[in-house]
Amino acid sequence: MSERPLPPDADAPEQTEWAGKFVEAKRRGRWEYAGRPGGMRAAVILAIDAGEVILVEQYRVPLGRFCLEFPAGLIGDETEGENALESAIRELEEETGYRAAQWEELGEFCSSPGMLSESFTLVKATGLSQVGHGGGTEHEDIVVLRVPLDRVAETVAEHRARGNAIDVKLLLLLGSGFLEDAAQ
Repeated sequence: MSERPLPPDADAPEQTEWAGKFVEAKRRGRWEYAGRPGGMRAAVILAIDAGEVILVEQYRVPLGRFCLEFPAGLIGDETEGENALESAIRELEEETGYRAAQWEELGEFCSSPGMLSESFTLVKATGLSQVGHGGGTEHEDIVVLRVPLDRVAETVAEHRARGNAIDVKLLLLLGSGFLEDAAQ
């Protein structure tokens, strides 16, 4: 724990303003934020195979457009007591039609800490084999993309030019390119 003093609102009681099945609006002192009920989290999958990464494109209602992103899903939304790895295994096959031979949990990260209390566990999947078509559940209509790692920046630019949103987590794949450009 940090030895720095906490801001005044840190000790204020947390109040739930409203709650739905998957999202809650909360207030702590003067701060408003959203979160997942009961500390629900997500699993995000970095699926890499033979120099390619598996990405998905799906419509995101809050954005009002399609979004390019990593495969992901809520932990325990279908099976009570599910852990991050179990969720990642289920979501990778459901969304992309791939299974992985090796799995590695890379850690927990915060989605948008200035506005959301949500976090996700990043899981790396390798040794992929295609076992189905993917596409998600009945109403998801997910498009699966297998993108060469050296074409990720181009793929992001192409999707952006089409008006698609780009999930911030894709910076994981773009970061070194951004840093190389800044160093020159």
